[in-house]
Amino acid sequence: MTSSIPAAPPRAAAGSALQAVLLDMDGTLVDTEGFWWEVEVAVFAELGHQLLEEWREVVVGGPMTRSASFLIRATGAKIAVTELSVLLNKRFSEMIGRGVPLMPGARRLLAELAAHKIPTALVSASHREIIDRVLLSLGPENFTLTVAGDEMERTKPHPDPYLLAAARLGAEPGRCAVVEDTLTGVTAGEAAGCRVVAVPSVAPIPPAAGRTVVGSLEEVDLGFLRGLITGMHSPVH
Repeated sequence: MTSSIPAAPPRAAAGSALQAVLLDMDGTLVDTEGFWWEVEVAVFAELGHQLLEEWREVVVGGPMTRSASFLIRATGAKIAVTELSVLLNKRFSEMIGRGVPLMPGARRLLAELAAHKIPTALVSASHREIIDRVLLSLGPENFTLTVAGDEMERTKPHPDPYLLAAARLGAEPGRCAVVEDTLTGVTAGEAAGCRVVAVPSVAPIPPAAGRTVVGSLEEVDLGFLRGLITGMHSPVH
């Protein structure tokens, strides 16, 4: 599998302001946010509790501990966060073992970044076991490194995962483009000082100064990402 620590950090081609592209996984590159909710609904049903649809927007994009803690409080389920996390990850891992669908435009974008040798990182709040399974669908060769949520003391919405990815790629955060689908991830990328393009999946992402919002990855290509860094693109809402 792709190492989370590259032996020799590559740099973007000379003359390009864009030094690296840092991509979220669930809901951004792969259409799995619905899978997570399906797993959460099933596990809580087995515990004797029904999840409300309105809670979906609360847990989307968050680290496992935050999502699990919220659902336990909301339902009153008698289960520890650690035990619930193990159940959810196990069930999700089984579900994605059959393969995961990519978001529209994801494979083209990854191929373009690889063809131009743009340093690319997969930065996810999901655990390493989940990331390594999903990489089988995404292609581990498309990423210089990967960062997993359970390998960080603080994951999204904190900036730590994106700061770590940029540092390991030898890139300046301000010259990295981040692609995210949730407000949690967008907040992490912006806090790290990266230029963020939001592609909302389950929940809408509100406009904000300097935030670029698009409807699909099909609107995003290498030229678009370079434009984020040079300021050629105005925020799209």
